[in-house]
Amino acid sequence: MAEINIKGLTFEPFISREEIAKQVERVAAEIKRDCLTKCPIFICVLNGAFMFAADLYRAIDMPESEITFIRYKSYEGTHSTGKVKQIMGLVEDITDREVIIIEDIVDTGHTALQMRADIMAYNPKSLKIAALLFKPDSLQVGQPPEYAAFNIPSKFILGYGLDFDELARGTHDIYVLKSKE
Repeated sequence: MAEINIKGLTFEPFISREEIAKQVERVAAEIKRDCLTKCPIFICVLNGAFMFAADLYRAIDMPESEITFIRYKSYEGTHSTGKVKQIMGLVEDITDREVIIIEDIVDTGHTALQMRADIMAYNPKSLKIAALLFKPDSLQVGQPPEYAAFNIPSKFILGYGLDFDELARGTHDIYVLKSKE
């Protein structure tokens, strides 16, 4: 893994594709262990979670489960705005369904808190969040995700679906913004 440059900023390797694959398998096993029904519905939060969702959903391998998509936005550049905007909402009936939201990152908790409130309005049987990345030191509101592939420090990262102004989503690995020392 080599450093990459995006919009004049340098990002260095942080989490390899091999480590991501191991943790996706671990989280999938935990979700399968905890599922109460044969037909849960997974809700992928676009755009950042699409790679994680695809890999996780295949690893869970529950033929009677479903996957759907929603979209929220709270980042501008390298920082969370603190304001959560729903871009695309849920259209499926999830009443009395076991729901697992698949999220790329839980940072301040504002988006996760808003999503929980929005999804609970549809009266699911249960609701859990599976996040690729969780920044425990950045959490300001809400609760930690029930499943997290990685706990990471409060640094800006990209890759494996996560972006910097819509760029670098397609990398297989995760990179961290290189500090200027």
